[in-house]
Parts: sequence; structure tokens; C-alpha cells
Amino acid sequence: MELSIPEAADMQAFGEKLGALLTRGDLVLLNGPLGAGKTTLTQGIARGMHVDGRVASPTFVIAQVHHALGDGPDLVHVDAYRLASLDELDALDLDTALEDSATVVEWGEGKVEVLTPDRLTITIIRPEGSAVGDDVAALAVDAARTIRVEASGPRSSQIVAALQDTL
Repeated sequence: MELSIPEAADMQAFGEKLGALLTRGDLVLLNGPLGAGKTTLTQGIARGMHVDGRVASPTFVIAQVHHALGDGPDLVHVDAYRLASLDELDALDLDTALEDSATVVEWGEGKVEVLTPDRLTITIIRPEGSAVGDDVAALAVDAARTIRVEASGPRSSQIVAALQDTL
């Protein structure tokens, strides 16, 4: 599935729809360059999951847990950018957290696939290119994104099908 996301509010709205579908054991990998909108998407996911706390990039703390406000799963939000090895990943004990939570991992490609063969991979493509003067910043911040959603198992395929029904 591929979608055009015109603005940050649209990214959050998509995330909210996705978050409403996530259950315990779901793993979502977010890929894309700096400033693509991975944390913005996760903010929407958190809203859709009805979890507590402000969602911010966990770059320096590596992982944050946002507890469910109701009967749904907790959200574990991970930034794997600084993880250099599988040992560092293993120290986070994500495989245990995955059973009880929905887990969203930024920069997880090539690092967290070992947690489960059934996962959703979302790649955010931000326009890049040459611009003159201040237009470079505008291109990075304001340009529409394309998101590519790929399922790699039966549960993640169910999520994609349900997402397509809501769009």
C-alpha cells in the first residue's frame, strides 16, 4: 500500500487510524530519513491507541513506554538509531515487551526483524533535492510525504487490509 501524505496533520491522522488497529504483539518498523515524520506518525499512533504521556523522539533514552489508559496495549516507542549491535537491542528486552505491548521502532530496519517474522514496515519518503536559499528548509519540512506500508505476515496483512478499509 502506498499513500501520499500532504501535511503533518495528515501523518498524525493516518497514525491514529493505524494505532486504533494495533494489539498486543504487533511490531511496526518506521523507516525514513531525518525529518521524514517518523515521530509525527508515532504521535498519531499513540493517540489512536489511547495511551498516556507526550510522544517525543526517544533518541537519547532509546525506548519509552506509554501506558494504556484503558484495556488496550501499552505502546513501546523505540529509537534504534544509536543501537550498534544485537546485544544492545537484546538489553532492551523488546521480545518480552512485544508480548504485552504494541511496539513501534524508528530506525529499526536491519535490527529488530529478529523479534518476529510478522511485522508492519512503514517507509516514509520525503522529497529531497536541490533548492535555492531558504527553500531547502521548506522542502524538507512542508513537502508532502509518500508512505509505503508493507506487511510481512498474517497479522500485519490483517492490519493493512483494515487500514485500506478506513482510507
